[in-house]
Amino acid sequence: MSSAGPPPTPSTRPEAPSSYRAPERDLRALYDKYFCDRRKERQLFSTGSFFVTFATVRGITHAIRAGRGPFKNITPGGRHIHHMTFGIAGLLTVGYLWLLEIGTNEQRLASRITSVAFGSGAALTLDEFALWLNLADDYWNKQGRESIDAVVLFGSLLSVSALGKGFFQELVQHALTGERTPSEFDGASSNGRNGTHP
Repeated sequence: MSSAGPPPTPSTRPEAPSSYRAPERDLRALYDKYFCDRRKERQLFSTGSFFVTFATVRGITHAIRAGRGPFKNITPGGRHIHHMTFGIAGLLTVGYLWLLEIGTNEQRLASRITSVAFGSGAALTLDEFALWLNLADDYWNKQGRESIDAVVLFGSLLSVSALGKGFFQELVQHALTGERTPSEFDGASSNGRNGTHP
């Protein structure tokens, strides 16, 4: 009878890879590396809210046109209020707040809220770009395509400025391999925040 020896104690068992221990810690470090700067984080939040708002408002307008769901046009006193009106109001509000430096300094919550409002306002406004370019309600006709073009151009600009290629490369590498390279997430702990959020 051969002796296999005592079972390994907890201290001698091999450690699980860090990707199994705390994948959220790795994602947090990746987030900190690329978005610890308030300006970059504002760009990220603006980009996300821009695309979410655009997709939502397109879905709502298609539902209104098809007569589905609870959505209706806003027509107080018989006057149709276009959703770009709310977008312009949002952009003016955010612009004024940023003039007062509300949401541009180290106030994290204000920075995030104004960024989301900016992205949403831009989406609402650009979704009806063809209307204010041609001064005609051509949302559903051929000229309405100009709104989609404007959204794609501005959305691409937001995405490139906010994310860049480095973030996506490391995110995909981490997702495919499940492991961190020694140089991955460098700077996350040296950016003054030590990989934590207040």
